[in-house]
Amino acid sequence: MARTVARAIVDALSELGVRQVFGVVGDALNPLTDAIRTTDGLEWVGCRHEEAAAFAASAQSQLTGTLGVCMGTVGPGSVHLLNGLYDAAKSHAPVLAIAGQVPLAELGSDYFQEVDNDALFSDVAVFRATVTSPDQLPQMLETAVRTARGRKGVAVLTVPGDLGERELTADRPSRFSLNPPVSRPDESAVRRAAELLDRSERVTLLVGEGARAAREDVLALADRLAAPMVLTLKAKAGYEGETNPFQVGQTGLIGNPAAASALQDADTILLLGTDFPYRDWYPEGRTVIQVDTEATHIGRRVPVEVGLVGDTGATVRDLLGHLADGPGPGGARDRSHLDTARERFDRWRAGQARLADPSHDKGLLGRVRSALDNRAHDIRPEALAAAVDRVAADDAVFTSDTGMATVWLSRFVEMRGERRLIGSYNLGSMANAMPQALGAQCLDRERQVVAFCGDGGLSMLLGDLMTLKTYRLPVKLVVFDNRRLGMVKLEQEQAGLPEFGTVLDNPDFAAVAEAMGITGIRVTDPADVEPAVRRALRSPGPVLLDVLTNPDEIAVPAKPTVAQGWGFAVAKVKEVVRSHGEPSEN
Repeated sequence: MARTVARAIVDALSELGVRQVFGVVGDALNPLTDAIRTTDGLEWVGCRHEEAAAFAASAQSQLTGTLGVCMGTVGPGSVHLLNGLYDAAKSHAPVLAIAGQVPLAELGSDYFQEVDNDALFSDVAVFRATVTSPDQLPQMLETAVRTARGRKGVAVLTVPGDLGERELTADRPSRFSLNPPVSRPDESAVRRAAELLDRSERVTLLVGEGARAAREDVLALADRLAAPMVLTLKAKAGYEGETNPFQVGQTGLIGNPAAASALQDADTILLLGTDFPYRDWYPEGRTVIQVDTEATHIGRRVPVEVGLVGDTGATVRDLLGHLADGPGPGGARDRSHLDTARERFDRWRAGQARLADPSHDKGLLGRVRSALDNRAHDIRPEALAAAVDRVAADDAVFTSDTGMATVWLSRFVEMRGERRLIGSYNLGSMANAMPQALGAQCLDRERQVVAFCGDGGLSMLLGDLMTLKTYRLPVKLVVFDNRRLGMVKLEQEQAGLPEFGTVLDNPDFAAVAEAMGITGIRVTDPADVEPAVRRALRSPGPVLLDVLTNPDEIAVPAKPTVAQGWGFAVAKVKEVVRSHGEPSEN
């Protein structure tokens, strides 16, 4: 018996090892979801919003390196996928989106809910096509999957509503050739890079997520060069922990002074597997060498002396083969640049640990600080993040909402052991942490998954809390409830503007969770933070931990400028004046 279009697509997903498909059911998708219903080993996860479905699929792809799959039905259902798919595209995550469409005969007639999907997804997708005949399968599906995997992006396959149940006339098994290539740069370029590194006295590595699979090779290179290692946020997982004596944390707005100084003090910067986008944080006048698998990424952020296009591990091994042991007596490199960076990093971490101590505000300096920035004695977000770090499993998966939740995770949660980290770190979307945690937990219902949620992000896709409950997914949601769009507030104040439009009229999120059948815990006392974190992470099933944190907490950037400090001071004066003469947003 010939297979239908829907059956051919679903069988292929099963053969590819896809375990979940995320979406919202309806009309054009009905033949596909029915085929999923009757397929062993493939689970339909019905979300409350298609954006959440796309985020979940992207998270699975990023964690596994394989294909994530989501579906959206005709018109609005497919439109709702867009933001999550943009996040997948910016994260270089291979995702297949199946989009519904009006019946073939109605295409182009401005039919009810008709949207031109090929135009809609033109910017986000590396492949997009509409199936207009069963004879196009399975080849069109094979091309979509190969393109998504090969180009590490989003493929969108549109299936009209009357096509899913039609039979293939020339059926055959789907064939996917998916072996990833390992590329190496030209040897002459490697030699040139090695010569520059040999002549350099102070080398700093800037290491990104693209180097995650090459950890041992990168550590060997750092040792050979006596180089401190600045990490991008996505490189935390795999490079943090006591087994890496070279790392000095992150740079940029969420970073620390030690990392900023390690870059500033270097004469040569070696970028490994990163396309770190913030140009203001690259020091000027340095020799830069960049290793990346994508030729188009070389030099697009900072001028590069030598670009090495190739797999990070293979390229680093080639570099190690060409490097001299080092300048100086006996071939040993001077390690003062590394030692200075590590000492600065250790001092900074010690200071951060004091801030995260729940008893900090009871001391003299803490009382002075509280009088200025925490007169309501709310919980310090640093203390909450540090408590989660202490209690969470060493193989936990973390997700974080864009904004202040990411700042606190970056600074206080160490990605030691087998911990993994997912976030909207390239697109910078709100509302990503909870649906990404949903996708991560579906992969392994026994592994601990912890979402660092902002109150603004959580409330934006609040309905998919029900998805966690419906599928009994034991995600732990840690809500930094500062009743603010915190990062926007900070941006306004650094620009000298008074806070405006950022105040959130929040419900009791723990009570909302309880009403949905999810364990809810609310914390208002700093002394209760760690016990509440322990209870939350040890409780079965999904848990929402709602912690009222200080809305005036300041995340000082790695290199604070005079202009930022002056702007903040001016903003605070304006806010004080307004508070005496204008109605409050509260």
